[in-house]
Amino acid sequence: MAMLDRSLSFSPFSSSAAGDAGPASRIHRDRVAAEDLPLYEPPRQIYSFPSVEMGADCCSIQLINGDGIFNVSGLENFMKTVKLVECGLSYAVVSIMGPQSSGKSTLLNHLFHTNFREMDALSGRSQTTKGIWLAKCADIEPCTLVMDLEGTDGRERGEDDTAFEKQSALFALAISDIVLINMWCHDIGREQAANKPLLKTVFQVMMRLFSPRKTTLLFVIRDKTKTPLKNLEPVLREDIQKIWDSVSKPQALKETPLIEFFNVEVVALSSYEEKEELFKEQVASLRQRFFHSIAPGGLAGDRRGVVPASGFSFSAQQIWKVIKENKDLDLPAHKVMVATVRCEEIADEKLAYISADEEWLQLEEAVQHDMVPGFGKKLTAILDKCLSGYDMEAFYFDEGVRTAKRQQLESKLLEMVYPAYQSMLGHLRSKTLDDFKEAFAKALERGEGFAVAVHTCTQSFMSKFENGCKDAAIEQARWDPSKFREKLRRDIDAHVASVCAAKLSELSAQYEGQLNKALAEPVEALLDAASDDTWPEIRKLLQRETKSAISGFSSALSAFDIDQATTDKLIAKLQEYARNVVESKAKEEAGRVLIHMKDRFTTLFSHDSDSMPRVWTGKEDIRAITKTARSASLKLLSVMAAIRLDDESDNIENTLSLALVDTAKRSSLNRSIQSSDPLASSSWEEVSPTKTLITPVQCKSLWRQFNTETEYTVTQAIAAQEANKRNNNWLPPPWAIVAILVLGFNEFMTLLRNPLYLAVIFIAFLVGKAIWVQLDISHEFQNGALPGLLSLSTKFLPTVMNILKRLADEGQRPGAPEPRQNPELASKRFRNGIYDNSASDASSNVTSSGSGVEYSSEG
Repeated sequence: MAMLDRSLSFSPFSSSAAGDAGPASRIHRDRVAAEDLPLYEPPRQIYSFPSVEMGADCCSIQLINGDGIFNVSGLENFMKTVKLVECGLSYAVVSIMGPQSSGKSTLLNHLFHTNFREMDALSGRSQTTKGIWLAKCADIEPCTLVMDLEGTDGRERGEDDTAFEKQSALFALAISDIVLINMWCHDIGREQAANKPLLKTVFQVMMRLFSPRKTTLLFVIRDKTKTPLKNLEPVLREDIQKIWDSVSKPQALKETPLIEFFNVEVVALSSYEEKEELFKEQVASLRQRFFHSIAPGGLAGDRRGVVPASGFSFSAQQIWKVIKENKDLDLPAHKVMVATVRCEEIADEKLAYISADEEWLQLEEAVQHDMVPGFGKKLTAILDKCLSGYDMEAFYFDEGVRTAKRQQLESKLLEMVYPAYQSMLGHLRSKTLDDFKEAFAKALERGEGFAVAVHTCTQSFMSKFENGCKDAAIEQARWDPSKFREKLRRDIDAHVASVCAAKLSELSAQYEGQLNKALAEPVEALLDAASDDTWPEIRKLLQRETKSAISGFSSALSAFDIDQATTDKLIAKLQEYARNVVESKAKEEAGRVLIHMKDRFTTLFSHDSDSMPRVWTGKEDIRAITKTARSASLKLLSVMAAIRLDDESDNIENTLSLALVDTAKRSSLNRSIQSSDPLASSSWEEVSPTKTLITPVQCKSLWRQFNTETEYTVTQAIAAQEANKRNNNWLPPPWAIVAILVLGFNEFMTLLRNPLYLAVIFIAFLVGKAIWVQLDISHEFQNGALPGLLSLSTKFLPTVMNILKRLADEGQRPGAPEPRQNPELASKRFRNGIYDNSASDASSNVTSSGSGVEYSSEG
């Protein structure tokens, strides 16, 4: 072990052997051994090596003979001849390994222009290269040394003598930058012919004996067939990866990937004998890859463990010494090989037998369509019969090989039947899910609580699934059904979530329907009544019905076992719905506010306090009745102008009253004073736009239209009252009685006989009537005779001038009067708080005098 450790320090994979390359060079030049590392000493027997063979541009030597003796002196002479010491680190080492008589020497001679001995095919196939030969390539930069190894699997050494093959292969891997692995195309995928056992052994020993170094493995496929290289290369890479994975590695290199040690390259060459010209062209192309092979990215790898050229001889000797002293390469080849081949044959036979077994085929076919009761027991019996047959036939072979091949057979069997097992679990999962859905639906139909039904059904059917998995399990494998279990659980949870969402939606819709029924019609009735208590009553109604609905809804939600956050969210949604019902109904009624106003006006104007229809006898105060009816309609407008669900005060009613009812009174006091219009705005003070149903501007427009459309009703009432008075009065008109008393009967008859006098008197009457109305004489004398006379004295002359001016303007204006339209046909519609203000604005006032009631319209 001490000698092994000392030898490791001179590994070609470390650039710091014994500290640095200097001591190694001095040892080589002076031929003096280091104190703690003696030079390689060959056996004391005298061996004869061929001298250095010189060609035109190449020289070669036998580095190691067939008995494993290292040619020390020959290597020294070779290095002097090729002047290797002068190369420093600028040199590369290439070696080739492969089966005997596979054309290795021929390939090297064409590839590197060397002079290795080639087999004479006419004299028969036999061993040509014995031991290991070394040559310098011709015309390739940098300096490239080529080693030609003795072929493996040769009949000269026999089946048992494989130690030298493994030693030479390990030496080539340890010392070379590039290793060519020569193999026949038809050997790809084989075990022995592809040198798989040899590579496995060499890899294992190499990692234990030498420090890491990156080597390029160049697989050269000879006599390429029609199979494309892209189909052959993956097989080779997979084989080398499997070999690497199966090698037992030191603890420090346990997780090291193959790429850290080897670069794998693959090329293919045509047959040398059948397609010689094509072969030479392909070799010439491959030769180009060896130029500047040690450059970064070149074929030679990372070169991190290169030894200076002056220490090459000493390093090679030490490596061969370590390899020769290692006993791990002396394996019982024949016994293991026979066991390997025969056990593989038995395993293949058993695998083929079970593939054609009728019982297995029937089971496989059945499980593709449906569940198979007792699947695990049936499949276990089939596999057990196959493995028992293997054990009986392979009983007398090497135990290690027999066990390894049995494990491989078992692995292949399990790989073959695993799809059937997956199908079985897939059917089991689908059947369990369907049964769960059916049982869950029935449990809910029986009135069982949602959460209780979920828990009971889930626990029951997951238990059934576990029993089904146990029934499907086989003894030879410990397959984990957790993926199918998790998939089933996810499917169950998804179905439960879907049903839960549907039930919650149905429950929410049920209580929303109850709220809609409980709120819509009462809110409509309250808004139609339109009093000071309308919105307080609506708020009470909303709170009462919402509380009742939430109580029942919360009780129903408790059966679902949902989290508090979701419960609060659903309850808040129900509360919001109730509020939306009230707001929607308020908006709907606000869209018909004009209709409601007219209905209310008509009801109050046309019916007395006992709800009896009015008969206009002449004693009714139409002005007061009109004012009362319009005030009630204005009240309705103010109630519907905004949503008041938050118990916040506002001045909408006062603003409307001031702007629409008291305007005439205020303007009559002083018509020259222009006051600001409180309705000239698109929003109410202290009212949010989101809660506004009718804006101030819309209210003003509505009131104008309302006055216009109710004017006809008032006019009709006045006309009916006057007609009633005329029918009940048998005396002449008052003016006729006054005229008779003043003039006497004769003079009165004279006036009647002369129409001119009547026209003058009529015009004087009209002018006097106009002055009376314009001066509002009855109102002026309410405060006394003297104040009335003083006020009339100041207003008389301007009033007369104003009347004359109007008469002059009317006389100059051409055009026929527009025909009077029926207000009911000319009414404008108000939908969703928006008006089409196409009618002319009009307001009507009702005045009374001592002689009766008159209706005038100002526009």
